[in-house]
Amino acid sequence: MNNKTEKPVTPRTDVAPTVGYVLSVDRKLKTQFESSGDAMAAALRLQQAYPVLQVEVFDATARRYTTVAAPEN
Repeated sequence: MNNKTEKPVTPRTDVAPTVGYVLSVDRKLKTQFESSGDAMAAALRLQQAYPVLQVEVFDATARRYTTVAAPEN
């Protein structure tokens, strides 16, 4: 069984990430992605499914959070 699908990386909780983009839910870092687009897509899907959550994408290189808001219908 050779499965080439890569699972997203779960970052360690005791070390701040230094590269990549990390999905943050209620200010807790959850899943690390290599690209901003993948992280934003995952964050948007999560925000649409659970609008009460505070969902952000953390840019580890710039050390900056970007808030993700579900689009208004």
